[in-house]
Amino acid sequence: MVQIKQSIKLYNQNCLDALKEIESESVDLILTDPPYNLGNFMRGRQTNLKKMRDNFFGDAGWDDMEFEEWIQSMHLYFEQAHRVLKKKGSMIMFMSLLRVESIVKIASKHNFYYKTTGVWHKKNPMPRNMNLHFINSTEGWLYFVVKGRTGTFNNEGKAIHDFIETALSPTGEKKYGGHPTQKPESLFEHFIKLLTNEDDVVLDPFMGSGTAGVVSKKTNRKFIGIEINEDYFQRATLRINDIEKNCYKLTSFNSQEMR
Repeated sequence: MVQIKQSIKLYNQNCLDALKEIESESVDLILTDPPYNLGNFMRGRQTNLKKMRDNFFGDAGWDDMEFEEWIQSMHLYFEQAHRVLKKKGSMIMFMSLLRVESIVKIASKHNFYYKTTGVWHKKNPMPRNMNLHFINSTEGWLYFVVKGRTGTFNNEGKAIHDFIETALSPTGEKKYGGHPTQKPESLFEHFIKLLTNEDDVVLDPFMGSGTAGVVSKKTNRKFIGIEINEDYFQRATLRINDIEKNCYKLTSFNSQEMR
């Protein structure tokens, strides 16, 4: 585990193992973009994705579980997520629209209150197969609350739609290398400011390139990030630490010292 002062803790572990080390009812928001388990599905389609993008997620190896194995892993994840979230804590979970129904069913069995399914529209998606069919420019996200039906919602009296539109992550957000499914900071900032307050704790169990951690630090929230891939973990650590590199020094701790 790597700790950046007391406000940020990063785990280079399997999320199910790392979640067990997090204190019960200590997290205000889980904001995460887990694998959609579409690797096998996409490889069976007639596309030229591999030719158009060398880091195509379907060939990454972390998105190709058998469906039943994926379902079981999601059950274990939601069990731990429910435990670590505070009363009326929230979860925003990005997910392929193909998998939304499955996730809602799993979440309900672990006492998550389903609020809504929204859509993120990418204004500048890669025009894959544009002469063959519609360009894939949307991803789904789900909103849940635990131990209550309404949590923090800082809308300031404004109507907040469940449709969010941003560009993809700009080059400046990939300084230390990108991730095949990296989300832009502006997208995560929307949720963090809406669903948490300053000094609240944000958790991303599938941290990837560390966007949730970067935005949490910039908005004065505490952050816990988990990433199993060592390469992405190192990139995320450097990226998060770069925000105030003159003020924060990385220190390694063992699992007992971080409690």
